[in-house]
This record gives sequence, structure tokens and C-alpha cells, in this order.
Amino acid sequence: MAAWVSGSYDIWLDEQYALRDLIYEMTLEESLDEISYRAQATIVVTSDFPGMKPGQGVRVIGTPFGGTEPVDLLHPAVVWQCENSYERMDRLTVTMYDCTIYLAKSEDEYVFSGGMTANERIRRYAEDWNIPLGHLPDTGVKLVKAMYRSDTMYAMMMKDLKETAKKGGPMYRPRMTINGLELVEIGSNATVWSLEPSENVMNIMQKRTLEGAVTKVKVLGTKSAGDGEAAQVLAVEEGEIAELGTLQKIVQDSSFQSVSEAKEAAHALLSGMQETISVTSLDINTIRAGDKVDLAGSGMELIAMSVRHELGDPGKMVLELGSPELVRRRYYMNESV
Repeated sequence: MAAWVSGSYDIWLDEQYALRDLIYEMTLEESLDEISYRAQATIVVTSDFPGMKPGQGVRVIGTPFGGTEPVDLLHPAVVWQCENSYERMDRLTVTMYDCTIYLAKSEDEYVFSGGMTANERIRRYAEDWNIPLGHLPDTGVKLVKAMYRSDTMYAMMMKDLKETAKKGGPMYRPRMTINGLELVEIGSNATVWSLEPSENVMNIMQKRTLEGAVTKVKVLGTKSAGDGEAAQVLAVEEGEIAELGTLQKIVQDSSFQSVSEAKEAAHALLSGMQETISVTSLDINTIRAGDKVDLAGSGMELIAMSVRHELGDPGKMVLELGSPELVRRRYYMNESV
């Protein structure tokens, strides 16, 4: 039976077997609240199928949109889960992740002195776990002392990167590449693809809501107050209270070293109406979560918060888009460090 993604994409298993002709369907998915890029494929089981099992090395290869030569879309990666089913034919549904999945599933403990940057801490994690490193930019913000107990490696990384963003630094995302683990600044992609409603876009859904809006922020100190005493208030910032009403958020964060830092963080948390845009379009298979995307006619700077590629000729993709400010609030300012 001919696979509908035949000719466009391939799965290499253990660097020995090419499964191109057995692929019935395949997707690639990623979101900013997870570290790992995920592929799921349905494989037609034939007499010459070599078999797959969790733990095997795997890579997904495809020709990038607008390109001519195949590239690695998911590599290095691992087979994570296999499910067999039978409905008129034997099929195997395989879930694969890039190798950052081990950082999301493994726990450790660390104690860091103050003054280190997020990139220095990530270098330490990688050295301890024998993770190859690619490009690690200087994140530029000195972090406070941290004591991480039984956290996942990914959770520790994100706490470091959230503290960086909370203190006014850029937003960074860990990403596994063929060169190793890298830090990619949100919206820094060199190629920004344009989605044209009159050409390559099938559907656009725009959502506006007050769910998640914050019109008042109160930042509390972390020093213990006496019995019956309220915590010290470091900063109070107000936004669109007159228009939207009072929606208050309380923040208690040990990383703030001054009242000015607390006020800056409080101001960054203020948000009015929440607006997201979901776009279904012809697939551009190299768009990743965290990439800047141009939606023609929107008049907005937009970041892909989640991506689902349904691979094929042509394929289809679904993107959830939001402003950089929404990304910062939702993914980098949303919890204490």
C-alpha cells in the first residue's frame, strides 16, 4: 500500500533502516510549555518491516518547504512508545521525541550560588549529564542563589530562564539540534514566513477573552512576617482597572533584589484582554514553537506558541499565535522561581 507521505519524508531507524515506503501518516508537534519536539507516525507493518521498540535511535528527515535537499527535522531523537493495532491491516503507531525528553523526565538536585547566568547553569547541567552543547548565548542576567531539590532538569532550566526574563532579559527556549542543546531567543528566527489569508491560509480563528487578564499586581516580600502580620508589600502596579475591573495577581518571589526590580516585574505582569489567533494553513514544515510568524493583514507581531505539522504533499499545519507580550506573561512570568 502506498503511503500518502511517500517521497517527502523518511524515518531512519538506528541509522540502518529507511522506513519511507511504510509511513502511512506522520505529525510533528511542539509547544512552548514543553521542551521536546514530538513526532508521531503510523507505520504499515509488512513482512520486511524491521520492527521498532522504545529506546531505539531514530531521526525524521524531510525536504523543507521551499527547499530541494532533505534535512533533519527531528534529530537526535528516540523511539518513546509503540502501539500495535489491526484494522484491515497491521499498523504500528510510534511516538518519538527529540533527546531533550530525557531532561523532562529525569530529576536531580543542585545548589547554585548567586551571580551565575542561565547559560552558565545550563552548561553545568549539560556537562553533568554528558549532553552535547551547541550555541549557548550569554543570557546576560545574574541570577540569585538557587536550591533545586528533586526537580526535573527541564524545570530547573526553565526556572533559570524565567528569572532571566522576569528581570528584563530576553526570553530563551532550550532546543535540541544536530549540533547539541542550544538556547534560542524567542522570535529570533532569521526566516520569517508570511501566511496569506488569500493564498495559503485555510482557516483563521481569533479569540479574545478576559480569562487570564491582570489589571493589578501586588508584589510581596518573602521575609517571614510575625503572627497576625501581613507580608511586606514591595510594589503595587495598576493597569486597565477603569475599563476592565480589578483582576489582581499576588506575586511572592525570592529572586527580586530591589524594589525597582519588583516594580518592573509587576508592570510586566499587567495584561488586558487576552488575544490569540489559531491558523490552519498549508504546511511550512520548518516553523517551530517560539518562531516569529507574519500573518498578513493582522498588523501584529506574532509568535508561534504551539505548532502541529501534518506532514504530506501538501501537508497542513495548525499554529496558535500570540504577541511577544502574551508569550512573556504566559510562559515566563507565570510562576515564582
